[in-house]
Amino acid sequence: MFEIDLDFTLIMFHFKQLGIAFLLSLPIALNRESRENGAGLRTFPLVTIASCAFMLVGINVFEGSDAEARVMYGIITGMGFIGGGAIFRDKDSVKGTATAAGLWNTGAIGVSVAYSRYEISIVLSFIGFLIFQFSEVFKPKQNAK
Repeated sequence: MFEIDLDFTLIMFHFKQLGIAFLLSLPIALNRESRENGAGLRTFPLVTIASCAFMLVGINVFEGSDAEARVMYGIITGMGFIGGGAIFRDKDSVKGTATAAGLWNTGAIGVSVAYSRYEISIVLSFIGFLIFQFSEVFKPKQNAK
């Protein structure tokens, strides 16, 4: 009646892919967590592994690049939506744009890992971390009101 067909080789492959995505999100997540900038150690890895998982499903379930492209478009659109929710506008300033861009970046890490494009995902992780870690000194200080 209920038959479950598990492919343990495929399970291990997906576990590896999701693990790589998780590890590549950690430098960015740890940086954001240490600076107490809202999204951090839970959000960034979850975005990365979820993006990777959606893309892995798209690659394995749908046939043809058109269907896979639609899954990727959905992830890209969804990341824009989530990022938009991280942006707050005051009377004199806008906050959260870096967090929104970082979330989009970690979504791209997940998608690139799903396609086994590790060179892209490593570069995205490294550059994302460098930007968050070292760009703050170049930002003008806001006057306290």
